[in-house]
Amino acid sequence: MECNIYMKNTSISINPPSEELCNFIIEKLGISQSALELGVKRCSFENSPLPIVMWSYGLITTSQLQIILLWLKDN
Repeated sequence: MECNIYMKNTSISINPPSEELCNFIIEKLGISQSALELGVKRCSFENSPLPIVMWSYGLITTSQLQIILLWLKDN
């Protein structure tokens, strides 16, 4: 019996979040330093973008996620 398994290539790592993004999240959205630090650790571990990780862990709201994504688009 032949089995074809498709696996996501996780050998490509994403860039860590920029200092500008981290400052924006703290200064403009009022997110705590500890919440940001947790998000940064998790995004590195999961190899996922910081805003998505923070949203998935409930560290930011959907509205805050939209604000971050718009900011990223403009920068």
